[in-house]
Amino acid sequence: MSKIIGIDISKNTFDVSYLEKDKWQHKVFKNQSKGFEQFKKLINSADWIVMEASGPYYVQLATFLNLGNYKVCVLNPLIIRRYSQTRLYRAKTDKKDAKTIAEYGAQYELKRWYPESNHCIEIKQLYTALELLKKQKHQTKRQLESFEVTGLLSNNLKKELKQLLLLLARRIIKFEKQIEKLGQLAYKDTIQRLRTIPGVGIKTAIMMSVITDNFTKFENYKQLTAFVGFSPRLYQSGTSVKGKGHICKMGKPQIRKLLYLCSWSAKKVNKTCIEMYNRLKEKGKPERVIKIAIANKLIKQIFAVAKNEQYYNENHQSLYCAK
Repeated sequence: MSKIIGIDISKNTFDVSYLEKDKWQHKVFKNQSKGFEQFKKLINSADWIVMEASGPYYVQLATFLNLGNYKVCVLNPLIIRRYSQTRLYRAKTDKKDAKTIAEYGAQYELKRWYPESNHCIEIKQLYTALELLKKQKHQTKRQLESFEVTGLLSNNLKKELKQLLLLLARRIIKFEKQIEKLGQLAYKDTIQRLRTIPGVGIKTAIMMSVITDNFTKFENYKQLTAFVGFSPRLYQSGTSVKGKGHICKMGKPQIRKLLYLCSWSAKKVNKTCIEMYNRLKEKGKPERVIKIAIANKLIKQIFAVAKNEQYYNENHQSLYCAK
């Protein structure tokens, strides 16, 4: 008989919980190869193994189980947190969390998890490292400027900080070239199509291909919009409570940043975005709101071009209205 196995995973161990003969079972294993092999003895091919995307700690176990052709579902931790709140659970232990995950898995439809491609993982890691280097460069530059304002900066320290800035700039260029090279190698055709969209640059084309795993993860553009974090969030209740609407920023901030930059360019070169900009400007909408609207339009265009495997054509707007 198949069962739903909930796993709460941490750096060193993972807690397992499942219902067997109307009784909850609980076990703890080491988060390493030996623990994986021991855990495998408890499961069969019909079971569902459900876990949270807890930082990087779930990846090895999920990959190991997927290679063994076991059904693995990896959930956003926020889903379990919200489910736990609806159940009014107050206890917060690894054992309780594993049981809660198993309960959720028994009540809702589960989607099987598959590991990302090696190219996708490497580009994501390079991009994260690149963002860190840019942050370090910005902080170092600000610190140098702060020291210089005092008029008390020693020549030796000034020289060291300038050399550090030069080194960081070179590393940034190196990482950007590596990302572009890997992106062209893995998603050449998709990137070529996306770049025909006015306003979409090479960086955005690569990262949109990466986060969607070459547009295989999502069935429609609304799912992609929600994943990135551009979905609108309304705040209204009855007739008296009408709060200000915002976008739901629970997605990917790095991708939102790239799309913001693209929207600024698209309002000047993308026919549909130009029309949208002028229309919203006439209505008195703020620049920030218009920029978000244009970014949403670009997501729709990007998704349609990639999914239909066609180059962008501004005269075929019906193509970019796919649901």
